[in-house]
Formats: sequence, structure tokens, C-alpha cells
Amino acid sequence: MQSVDVRIIQGDITTQEVDAVVNAANSALLGGGGVDGAIHAAAGPELLVACRAIRADSLHDGLPVGQAVATPGFQLPARWIIHTVGPNRHAGQTDPALLESCFRRSLEVADDLQARSVAFPAISAGIYGWDPEAVARIAFRTIAEFDGGVREVRFVLFSERVAGVFRQVDRLTRSSQQE
Repeated sequence: MQSVDVRIIQGDITTQEVDAVVNAANSALLGGGGVDGAIHAAAGPELLVACRAIRADSLHDGLPVGQAVATPGFQLPARWIIHTVGPNRHAGQTDPALLESCFRRSLEVADDLQARSVAFPAISAGIYGWDPEAVARIAFRTIAEFDGGVREVRFVLFSERVAGVFRQVDRLTRSSQQE
């Protein structure tokens, strides 16, 4: 298993020059609020056209929670957008395996695309109600266990508070691995 360089950045995921950005999408894939809305706005109208085509072709009922699918990045600096639907705690989706699947499936899709650098948001830590610390623990563990071609993962987090939580979990994870 090769190591992955993990970085934590407080900023705007739509400006990241990486091979792929991960979109915390809703199952409809037709845009929304938060990260999803920002990515749709920055990528341009072609993204909505591509998402509608995916829905018409293979995902008639929408993208299931924990799964991932890719589109081109269009007007983003990233070549690809990997859309994943995180679990919504407010809707009773409290199984950590669903959140783990979002990170794992996104990495697998990135691998299929031969992406070497991927930018993630804090999937489900916003309006879907998951605790950022739980999201960070699941994300770091999933990345550490992943054996593929991705060499760099950036967690690009909109708020300094969430970025601070991710930094703290990263420090704790690294120190426990050294023991």
C-alpha cells in the first residue's frame, strides 16, 4: 500500500487545481446548496446538462447514498467532478458505513479515472447533520486503507472551524500511528 499525501485547506473547493474534486451532491444530481451549489455554479451550465444525461441514461432514480459517479470538470480547474451522496442524519441515515462508502467509492472512481490528486469537502458535515469530527475520523481511516493510484488528497473545507476539527483529528491519527 502506498502512502497518500493528505492536506487540510480552509478555502474554496472550486478553485483547487487537482485532477478531481468531490461534490457532496444530492441524489438528484441537479445542484443544490452548499458545496453542491458552489460546484454547479463554478463548473457552468454544462454540468447540469451532463448530470441530466446521467440521470436519463443510468440513474433514473438518482444516485444512491454512498455511491459515486463522475462528470467532466467543465469550467473548474479540476479535470473531473466526482459526485457522491452523503448520508443525511436528519433523515435517519446514521450508519457510518454509508459515509465511509462515500469516501471509498469516490477514491475508486478517481482511480478509474487515473486521477492522482483529489479534493474532498467534509461530506455530510453541513446541512446533513454529521459531526465534523466523526466525518474526519471516517475520512482519514478510509484514505489510509485505500490502495490505489491517488497520491494526494486535499480536504478543502469552507469554514475555519471545520478545518480546525480536521487538523485535530489528523494530528491524533498521525500520533496514534507512530505509537
